[in-house]
Amino acid sequence: MEIERKFLIESLPDEIDLNKYPKRNIEQGYLCTEPVVRVRRDNDNYYLTYKSKGMMVREEYNLPLTREAYASLIKKSDGNIITKTRYEIPEKDNLTIELDIFEGKYAGLMLAEVEFENENDALAYIPPAWFGKDVTNNPAYHNSNMAKSTSSPC
Repeated sequence: MEIERKFLIESLPDEIDLNKYPKRNIEQGYLCTEPVVRVRRDNDNYYLTYKSKGMMVREEYNLPLTREAYASLIKKSDGNIITKTRYEIPEKDNLTIELDIFEGKYAGLMLAEVEFENENDALAYIPPAWFGKDVTNNPAYHNSNMAKSTSSPC
């Protein structure tokens, strides 16, 4: 089960030095968007992911792929290939902010996601002051919808 909230980031505060945090280069394409079936390259790891319908709470299953299987499947993706760099920034209460800085078609878009153990924690979460609008329930900011879109959600 994936329980996460998502926030739009307008700009990073000066105290956030991205060079201090682990980062991952992600490329992903969507084979289907209802339900979501995605292939992803995450640095040198490859996955096929299924996600159920939902906004803040969804089922999610990841299956490992070989590089060759990923290379074959990514060519079958519909719409835009999503590319982004994900930074893992420590947050209060042993949480992690996953800051996605998009490239390509969505260059300049920044989204922060925070995953939670349960819905109560997610709903009680008070984000840092540098977080912008909560877009958890805005389907335009789901990567699967961004893959289908002809324009930026911003």
